[in-house]
Amino acid sequence: MDKKEIFDALEGFSNNLLITIAEVDAIKKHLRGVIEENTALRLENSKLRERLEKEDREPNRTANFGKENLKSIYDDGFHICSYYYGQRADNVEPCMFCDELLNRE
Repeated sequence: MDKKEIFDALEGFSNNLLITIAEVDAIKKHLRGVIEENTALRLENSKLRERLEKEDREPNRTANFGKENLKSIYDDGFHICSYYYGQRADNVEPCMFCDELLNRE
């Protein structure tokens, strides 16, 4: 091997290393997002389990139990409307579909 071939091989190796480093950084970034989502879902799951345990302990149910239950779910930050049911609600503005459902007579 002459000097030019050695330098070309090293240049190719260097380029491959840079590509690999970029791929590892992308994987790390994706993993951070997955971990954040997992943490949020664990918190949400924990709150839902607490709610279920609380409801199991409360045997008395009023005539408006269904409406009260929907209001409680909505107040916990989840949509109750048919468009976004069960999705996490954005805390910035209330959902007009959920509000309409709660205000029905």
